[in-house]
Amino acid sequence: MKTKTLLAALALTLAPSLGFAQGCGFGHIETQAMSCAEGTTYDAEKQICVPKATS
Repeated sequence: MKTKTLLAALALTLAPSLGFAQGCGFGHIETQAMSCAEGTTYDAEKQICVPKATS
């Protein structure tokens, strides 16, 4: 019985450190910078590069 208790205590002790070892990325959204060709601009709604409007 002591062995089972010891193993359970060891597992509960190591569980948080294993989570930190993987890196906690919970809630983080990875974004990548968008670059468009010269003369175009990024349209966030369409998520594409569109020609710049000239006035």
